[in-house]
Amino acid sequence: MEGWAFWGCLSILAAAFVTDLRWMRIPNWISVIALVTGLLSRIIADGGSGLLFALTGAAAGFAALLLLYVTGAVGAGDVKLFAGIGAWTGIWFTLEVIMYSVLFGAVIGWIIVLFRREAAGRIRSMLSRTAGFLLLQKPGLLTSGLQSQGLRFPFMLAVLPGFIYTYFCF
Repeated sequence: MEGWAFWGCLSILAAAFVTDLRWMRIPNWISVIALVTGLLSRIIADGGSGLLFALTGAAAGFAALLLLYVTGAVGAGDVKLFAGIGAWTGIWFTLEVIMYSVLFGAVIGWIIVLFRREAAGRIRSMLSRTAGFLLLQKPGLLTSGLQSQGLRFPFMLAVLPGFIYTYFCF
């Protein structure tokens, strides 16, 4: 990815980071700016092929995060923001950012769980639901009680390092 695209997208991610940290939401205006500026910058840089690059990247980012949204892992603001990230960076970079963001998110989640000293209870609950599923063959047992156990933190805590890691390591 080009340096100008990295810095342009990073500036938008910084704004999303601040709002997500402060209010646990990413306003639509940030996502719209990300998408529109990503599309325009790619058109200016590469013309028609840049537009195709941006549109396919936006679709990939949106679709991948939509799957995470349906499972309750991320919020709707994250989904829309990743369409903008995809417009700036294209399909493959965006998918790598998602992969590393999820990995960073898992590490952050476990740090929070360990810091709160909830690890043993969460592992016991997970093993109990899994054993119940295996013995009784009822898929609902796997997800029962997960809403009450939800661990929430701003996903941008994981996205920003995932984005930077992807850029500098690949």
